[in-house]
Amino acid sequence: MGVFVFLPLVLPLTAWPVARLAAQHLHPRTATRLLTGVAAAMAACSTLCLALLMVVGTAQLPGNPLPDGWSDPEVRAAVPFDEIAGKAAIPTLLVVLAVCARALWRHGRVRRRAHRALAGLPGTEVVVLPDDVPYAYALPGGRLPGRGRGRVVVTSALLDCLEPAERRALFAHERAHLAARHHRFLLTVQLASHANPLLRPLRTAVTYAAERWADEEAAQAVGSRRTVARAIGKAALVSRGAPALTLAGFAAPGPVPRRVAALLGPAPAGRDWPSVFTAMGLAAWGAAAGTVASAMSSANSAVTMLVILHAATPL
Repeated sequence: MGVFVFLPLVLPLTAWPVARLAAQHLHPRTATRLLTGVAAAMAACSTLCLALLMVVGTAQLPGNPLPDGWSDPEVRAAVPFDEIAGKAAIPTLLVVLAVCARALWRHGRVRRRAHRALAGLPGTEVVVLPDDVPYAYALPGGRLPGRGRGRVVVTSALLDCLEPAERRALFAHERAHLAARHHRFLLTVQLASHANPLLRPLRTAVTYAAERWADEEAAQAVGSRRTVARAIGKAALVSRGAPALTLAGFAAPGPVPRRVAALLGPAPAGRDWPSVFTAMGLAAWGAAAGTVASAMSSANSAVTMLVILHAATPL
């Protein structure tokens, strides 16, 4: 196993270039899917390696519940700096699990509260709330009765700030979030960034790319990129955004000036994968190589640890 157990913890650094370049050179749909997949894979690998290190650390503690054979020198020798790395992995993994559990709980709580707030209203796709606070967001459906379909939630205060064409752009934008299930991408990268803080640049990039994806879908639906840009700009001046980071909003999150500038420029190219002879291509292949290396390192470490533990555990 050796130093390979530590590689998945630092290999997310290989994805930083693609996180920076994807928004500029890839279609937002491609960027969202690519960066989310990379983040999820790297987070899973780093968490697995933390668990392997925790086994070594737990075996060193007095009165540990693990089999006595797991404390053999062969087990500890499988990890460099076993005393420091093993013991440090215990609180680290516990913090990772606690933070991810809290994020999942908060996401579920926000969705449940939103659905309960809309329970007495007509079951239409668009729900207009008589609220003086301007905001709009896409509320995904749930598995409970009455929550099977996603809904667009918007307040009357925000609609009053927009012209009819801009309102159509708003509704098209939020419908795009629901159709593509952007909340799943946002939740995935949020959990990944909690599992490994080095993945936070990917979370920021996916948040922006998902908004840009919905912007482009809205522009196609209303037939005017300038109308969508104008609606986003107006809403950004007055809106407070979505109630949670994993629920996509109209004017937030994401750098609104960059989104408006992108809409005022030409439409993004539809090519899914960039040429390898470009900076974007090199960054994408570098992130892919880092992901594969992380998966191979974690798999090698897991298999090696299982073989050592099996040999150390008496029948």
